[in-house]
Amino acid sequence: MYDLAGADENRRFSPYCWRIRMALAHKGLDVECMPWRFTEKDKIKFSGQERVPVLLDGNNTVADSWEIAKYLETAYPDSASLKLEHGEILFIKFWAETVLHPEMLQLLVLDIHDNLTPEDQSYFRESREKLLGKPLEEVVANRQNRLPRLQKLLTPLRSTLSKQEYLSGGTPGFSDYIVFGAFQWARCISAISLLNDDDIVYGWRDKMLNMHGGLALRAVGYPV
Repeated sequence: MYDLAGADENRRFSPYCWRIRMALAHKGLDVECMPWRFTEKDKIKFSGQERVPVLLDGNNTVADSWEIAKYLETAYPDSASLKLEHGEILFIKFWAETVLHPEMLQLLVLDIHDNLTPEDQSYFRESREKLLGKPLEEVVANRQNRLPRLQKLLTPLRSTLSKQEYLSGGTPGFSDYIVFGAFQWARCISAISLLNDDDIVYGWRDKMLNMHGGLALRAVGYPV
C-alpha cells in the first residue's frame, strides 16, 4: 500500500491511509506500507489517480479508502467484518470528511507543512494557501482559542460513545476507523492536544491506539 509520508519516511499521517491500515489489521491481513509524498505523482500514476491510499493485492489495484474498504470486505469475506452494511457509515464518512477534517486542517496545516520535504513544502503551501485563502501562519494563528469549536463538533461522538463502546456498536468497525483516522492524523503530525484526558472520546481513542497490537500507538507521532 502506498502511504503518505513526511520528510521522515516513518511519519505516516494521512487520515485516509490510517483508515485502511486499521482495516487491514482488522481483517488480519499483512501489508507493506510504501512511503509516498505529495510531489511523487508518477509513483502512483498506474492507479489512474494522484492520491493515496493505493492498494496492490496480487493483480488487483484499488484506490480510494472507501473503495479499498469495500474491496477488502468482498475479497476477504471470511475474516472479521468491517460492518460496511451499517446504515450510519456513509453519514460518518461524509461528516468526517466535510466537517471534522476541515476543522482539524485549520489547526494542523502549518505542522503538516513543517514535517514535509522541501519539495513537498512548496507544493503544500501553494495548494493549501489557495484553498484556505491566506498564509498558513495566519490560518493557525491563535489556534488554541479555536479548540472549543472543535470540542463542540465532537458532541455527537460523545453522545454515541456514552451509549455504546464503539461507533459501530459493541465491536469496532470501519466507522470507528474513519473517525480514528482523523485523530491519528493529528497525533502523527502535531504536538497540539485536541482532547482532554477526561473526555470519553479520549478514552475511545486510547482503545483504538492500543488495538491490533498497538499498531497506531507505535507510529511515529506525539504523546498527546
